[in-house]
Amino acid sequence: MDVSEVLENARDSITVGRVFGEPLERAGVTVIPVAKVAGGGGGGTGHDENGGDGEGGGFGMTGRPAGAFVIRGERVQWQPAVDPNRIVAVVGLVVAAYLLTRPRMVRARAWADARRGKA
Repeated sequence: MDVSEVLENARDSITVGRVFGEPLERAGVTVIPVAKVAGGGGGGTGHDENGGDGEGGGFGMTGRPAGAFVIRGERVQWQPAVDPNRIVAVVGLVVAAYLLTRPRMVRARAWADARRGKA
């Protein structure tokens, strides 16, 4: 596959259809799923000292749920997607930061109390 084919495939992959899913309708409610999609590609060519030619390229794409538009009658509402992995990661980072800084805070408080004569 040459560079132009890689770039053509990349162009075809990043479409609105990757961001907005097919609308789902149930009991008068329409739900349109939405995703965050990102992609990138690149390529190049080269020549070696023996007169050989070469080329290469690559493309990558990622996506994750962003939420959904919920339509009831004339009312449109945005419902963000909740990523439990991100919530757990953030809570874990906060707890780790607290546990790492707590001994330093205790020492600082003890030092301040000792300077004030409250030992």
